[in-house]
Amino acid sequence: MIVLPPRSRFGLGEAEATPEARYLARRQFLRALGLAGLGAVGLARAARAIDLPALAVTDEAAAARFNNFYEFTADKREVWRLAERLRTHPWTVEIGGLVAAPRRVDVADLARRFGREERIYRHRCVEGWSAVIPWRGFPLRRLLEWARPLGSARYVAFTTFLDPGVAPGQARRPDWPWPYTEGLTMAEAANELAFLATGCYGKPLPKSMGAPLRLVVSWKYGFKSIKNVVRITFTRTRPSTFWTTPAHGQYGFTSDVSPGTPHARWSQATEWRIDTGERAPTLPYNGYGAWVAGMYRG
Repeated sequence: MIVLPPRSRFGLGEAEATPEARYLARRQFLRALGLAGLGAVGLARAARAIDLPALAVTDEAAAARFNNFYEFTADKREVWRLAERLRTHPWTVEIGGLVAAPRRVDVADLARRFGREERIYRHRCVEGWSAVIPWRGFPLRRLLEWARPLGSARYVAFTTFLDPGVAPGQARRPDWPWPYTEGLTMAEAANELAFLATGCYGKPLPKSMGAPLRLVVSWKYGFKSIKNVVRITFTRTRPSTFWTTPAHGQYGFTSDVSPGTPHARWSQATEWRIDTGERAPTLPYNGYGAWVAGMYRG
């Protein structure tokens, strides 16, 4: 069996989740501490706070109506409308591969089992746009502890839905390697920042943002945070990921946010906020280096 790091204590329980009406007051408090953009992580680990500029949460309508979701369309501003055709209830997640007991579980059962926490995280797309989202869900490491992966497991693969009848993007590009897949190393999956989101802005996830279950890995480019998870598989070998086929060589497996490493199509030196248009320098690891950089030394 793998040995997981000790359980983090920075999360909020279900009863402590911040209502939407209290976000503004909370942001003022975080700004006063110099921890805006870190949310619950920054509050509980103030002694290790890194120097991040104060950031306000992205406007909710902007976050829900500006997304990449190629299963439906390449038009970011049309995703929210087309994604509404996807049925998300009931929704089950298959957990398998190198685990002690493969199983299939309803996503609502996962939320009840692991509770709900609020995490305010930066989101950085490889295309150069960014947002700050208040997510609700549970740490991925809790699912790892419950799934009991075998000691031979080295990676975690994630798979989303496949339904060309509902998702016009899948029907339009049959040559692409649907369904969408992504992956993490076991160390990345067990990191305290890795998160499975079931909601945002104090509400259930909208379909355009990956309802009912999506991955959030805030130190990586957004395409790593796979939406609409239907399968989680523990593997010995590194899983293939979706974008390595249609854009070979442009999307690496690790894909941590790196301002000094340009993409083939976009500079990564700066980013712009989707709600304000404000441009700012990109931070290494999206500002979370104090929590994740140690995984990549050597």
